[in-house]
Amino acid sequence: MLAALKDMIERAFPDGTNDNGAASREHGIELATALLLVEVARADYEEDWAEDEAIATLLRRHFHLTDSELELLVDEAKAEADHAASLQSFTRELHEKLSVEEKHGIVEMLWRVAFADQHLDKYEDHVVRKIAGLLYISHGDLIRIRNQVRKEAQST
Repeated sequence: MLAALKDMIERAFPDGTNDNGAASREHGIELATALLLVEVARADYEEDWAEDEAIATLLRRHFHLTDSELELLVDEAKAEADHAASLQSFTRELHEKLSVEEKHGIVEMLWRVAFADQHLDKYEDHVVRKIAGLLYISHGDLIRIRNQVRKEAQST
């Protein structure tokens, strides 16, 4: 089980330094982000079209993906989420590879998924807070980002 998890992480976050390594690094960041968004959407144990649509819109916009790339990424993220033992391995890699501003962007996307159905479930809130903690986002920044996204969600 641990070997399978290690292989999955190494596929998502290779240490290559060539152009292929850079592309693989970018894919690892995309996959980890997509997986975290999927985990927030799944947190309330309800399938919701608005959350799925939010995930697609956010990933497409943030990573400049085509429809086919987006579909492959979301399918891969869902498959990885089904087998992931913990979020820590994904958040650790994001924490090490992203700037504070980029991590704030990911937390904003997480809140946007959580608020997509106009209701913040306690389990969604817990998952976002857990991920933000693993990304070393300050509590003040977490709340500021949440309040900004909530305000925007309520105005639509």
